[in-house]
Order: sequence, then C-alpha cells, then structure tokens
Amino acid sequence: MTTAEKIDALRALMRERNLDAWIVIGGDPHQSEYPAPHWKTRAWLSGFTGSAGTLVVTPDRAGLWTDSRYFIQAAQQLAGSGIELFKLKVPGVLTHPEWLAQVLPEGAVVGFDSAIMPINQADELAEKLASKRVSFWHEEDLTALIWRDRPPIPTTPVSLLPLEFCGETRPAKFARIRREMAAYPADIHLISTLDDIAWMFNLRGSDVEYNPVAVAYAAITQTETRLFINPAKLPAKAAAALRADGVICANYDDFLPYVRNMPERAVVLVDPEKTSQAVKDATPDHCVLIGAPNIVLHLKASKNATELSGTRNAHLRDGAALMKWLCWLKQHLGKEALTEISIVEPLTHFRSQQAHFQGLSFYPIVGYQANGAICHYAAEPESALSISPEGLLLVDSGAQYLDGTTDITRTIALSPPTPQQKRDFTLVLKGHIAIATAKFPQGTWGAQLDALARIALWKEGLQYRHGTGHGVGCFLSVHEGPQGIRPENQTPLEPGMICSNEPGLYREGEYGIRIENLVVVVPAEETAFGQFYQFETISFCPIDLTLIDAALLTNDEIRWVNAYHHEVWEKFSPFLSGEECACLAEMTREISSF
Repeated sequence: MTTAEKIDALRALMRERNLDAWIVIGGDPHQSEYPAPHWKTRAWLSGFTGSAGTLVVTPDRAGLWTDSRYFIQAAQQLAGSGIELFKLKVPGVLTHPEWLAQVLPEGAVVGFDSAIMPINQADELAEKLASKRVSFWHEEDLTALIWRDRPPIPTTPVSLLPLEFCGETRPAKFARIRREMAAYPADIHLISTLDDIAWMFNLRGSDVEYNPVAVAYAAITQTETRLFINPAKLPAKAAAALRADGVICANYDDFLPYVRNMPERAVVLVDPEKTSQAVKDATPDHCVLIGAPNIVLHLKASKNATELSGTRNAHLRDGAALMKWLCWLKQHLGKEALTEISIVEPLTHFRSQQAHFQGLSFYPIVGYQANGAICHYAAEPESALSISPEGLLLVDSGAQYLDGTTDITRTIALSPPTPQQKRDFTLVLKGHIAIATAKFPQGTWGAQLDALARIALWKEGLQYRHGTGHGVGCFLSVHEGPQGIRPENQTPLEPGMICSNEPGLYREGEYGIRIENLVVVVPAEETAFGQFYQFETISFCPIDLTLIDAALLTNDEIRWVNAYHHEVWEKFSPFLSGEECACLAEMTREISSF
C-alpha cells in the first residue's frame, strides 16, 4: 500500500466510527523514543521515519508535526504523500492540538490509541479542545485493522547484567525506590518505561534495535515487586535470580488486569509523560492517582562508581576504535569506492573487536556534503552518496558495551576547507569548549548552560535548533533523561549524570557541522558560596585541526584544544601500530595563535 492508500483506508474506518480526527504519535505503550517495529505505526502510515513526530488525519486533511532535527528529512519523506508538514516551534506554526481546535467542528469526536497516548498528551488535548466540546474515542487501534503484515511483539530472551557492571543489587535498588515512594506517600508505583525497568531489575534485552531493553511493565509496593514480561523471554537462570530477590514474575498481558484490581484507596504513583492513557483508564475510581516523574528516572540518572568506571573504560576502547578508523579513512579515501554506508562498516568492525562490545547504540548518522545538514540523517542503500576527497563529512556514531554506552560526532574535512567552513567549525568548537570548561553552582539546570554553547554563533547571527546535550545511559539508552543541556530542561545537574556536548551548525544544501563528546558531572570545589560542579570529558578522539581557524580562538581555548589532544595522544599512542601512531601524531599536533 502507498501512503495515500493507507490514509484512505484509515479514513474509511474513521467514517464507519463517525470520527472527525485520528491522532497517531510515534511511540509504544512504554513511551519509548525508539519503539520496536510492531509499534512503528506513524512511520508505517506516513512514511516519516524520524524518532519524533505526530500524525493527525481528518476527513480532508493530514498533517505531521515534528521538530527542527527532522525538518529536512520530513519534507523529503512526505513529498507527494498529501501529508502537510508542520514545523514545531517555528513562529506562526500551530501545535497539533491548536490546529485541531481551529479546524474541528463543534462537538467533534477525536480518536487515538489509548495504549500509546501518554496521559499528559491526552490531558493537553482535552484542555485545548474543551471550547469545541470535543469528545474522545479510544476503543480500538484503527491502524491494527489495516496493517496486515504488522511485525509481532518481540520475544527475544533477556539476560542478567552482572554486578561487576551495574554496581548495585536489585534489592538495594528496590529499597531506594521504596524510600522515595514513602516520601509522597505512595502505595504503588507503576513503571512503563523500558530503560527504567532494565535498570531497576539489572536486566538487558534486545527487543528494540540499538537499545538493550526488553518489553515489560513493573509495579512496586512497600512489600512486593512485580515484573510483567512474556515468560518465554525469561531464561531459567534469570527467572530463578529474580525469584531469589523476591520478584514476582507475571505475564506481560496481566499488567492492565493488575491495574484494574488495585486495592481500595491505594495511592498510585505514575509518570504522566511516561504512562499511557490506557493505564489511567484502567485505574479504579477508588484509587488515588499521583502524577510525578518516575522515581527510577532520577535514580538511574546519577551513575554509581562502578557505572562511571565502566563508562570511562568503554569510552577509551571506543576511542581506540575511532582512532583506527580515522587512520583507515586517511589511507582509503580516494583510492576505492566509498559511500555514506560503506565508509562506517570498518568503524563497526573496529568497535566489534573491543572487549564487551554488544552492538551499536544507534544507526550511524553519516552525512556527506549537503546530507550533513540533516541532523538525524539515515543513509539508505539506494540513495547513499558516493564519497570523494572533497567537502565535509559528518559522522555521528556510538556503541553499546557491557560497561557503557558511547555517542560521539566528528566533522571531517576531506579536502582543504573553505574560509566559511573553517569559521563555522571554529565557532561551533568555541561553544563546545565553553560547555566542556563550564563551572556552575549546585542546582544549576541544563537550560542555564545551554546558551554558553551558542554565544559565539549568536554573535555572528548563526544558530542551531536542536538541544546542546542529552542524557546518556550506561549500557542503556543513548538518549536518557531527565538531565540535558537544552533551553527547556529544568533538571538540576548532579554528580554522576552523563550528558552529550554537541553544538552544531547546519547550512541546508551545503554541509553540516557538529562536534560531540560525552561529559560527566563531577564536583569542582566548595567555596563560601556553596558547592560547584564541572564537566569531565570522557570521549577521546581527535578534532579535525584543518577545520580550526586558530585566530578565532582565545589563548584559553587553544590551550584546551592542545590539552585535549595531548590526552588523546597519551591514552592511545601506546596501543597503536607505527603507521597509526604517525597518523595520530599528525592529528593531535599542537596549534598556536600565530
């Protein structure tokens, strides 16, 4: 079926049910950023494959809303589909609830799949559409009726993460969660998010590509802990270990019946952003529902000593693989046919040779020339560009290791760069250094630091529209909350939190630039004015010196670049071959302002 045929089939079902609009968000019952194929409903219907977006279909119009990371990609993928693109946060562009309030008739009926729709978004819809006296219908998933070859829910087995990698036992984690619950007080905490569940139970899976998680739900009270998971996914050893720690294992499909039968007057804690409307609908009226962030979300964010040590080690091994790949690229560029896909195959190979390698942490973003301006570009075999010794190449990649998750971006000049390219790159580098060297008081939000990465660009009338940094897990999701460095993030940065530091600049139709390392929040000093924190950079890979205009850097910034490259040299040179050492020496040579 074409996109147009799918939309027509959906509209036919809407007419049968007297629906004036149908909303499809890009998620699953666990509010995953990257859902398993079974739940990639929005992508199947619209053809848009980005990780963020909402599709709305009415009898005569269809629209897709997404953020700036995907403006270029969405425009390309929606071309000819009849689906309008709405660019979020662009002045004058309505959100989908605002748009529906404008186009729907009085007393309209709006449908959505309540198993997917989070509580907070359902509440926002109700608020925005109240003036139109809109009612909501979510008795079934209409997409399931037309998606004939829909992939099944994954049933791959889970594994236990040894204590040497996670650093904390399940009972210890359960006790910490219960202490936080008592502060509300809450009798039951329902948890839907897959990475939170993986952390909580020291389990890892492979149900979602690049994300070591398993499809499951959890419920914890002051006296018991339940894991709702397909029993076929639990090997005997894992099931026995869970039982030994007091975990009650139930079938995945038993979760909503459990919710419907929660005891009278139970105080139930759920995260409205991470819990589906179906869970709210199933909660008995005699229970009290508290909406607050998942307790696990915050506990998981601050890594313990074992996780931090493992993550640092994982980044060293990952950096060694990257170094080998950079040398490989230098040797092979212009001597054999390379594409945006084939060029990173050796990088994956070098990573796979490292200890504890489990796979990639996301599909590599390899953007050559103009494709580098597409923030989350995904090269396809039929359209991947051939790469020659000219222009800029942006490579954003990462890996999963048993002891850590990596994510790093480098922009590489494949020929002598233009003055504009050098200027753009250096302005981005100044922002990267500003974050890397920031010192800030306890209680500082990521939002308060975000501007540091942008000031040099703003002074030149330049801007990037994505956040400066996202949280990162430990052998978990490469995008993790609640911390982040972006304008809207109001989570205080605390020791042990890992974030990316990735300012960029994108000239549509020309090239993209991004420099990304991961950083961890560490104590800096305590003064008469309180505790101060700073960032420790844990990613190590040369920054392309040919793209730096040293005249635009301050002496302190030059010292940072030289110190960073000295550290790269010290960490990797002992383990490289003679030819690779010569390559590394050239890439990490000192620069000066003269």
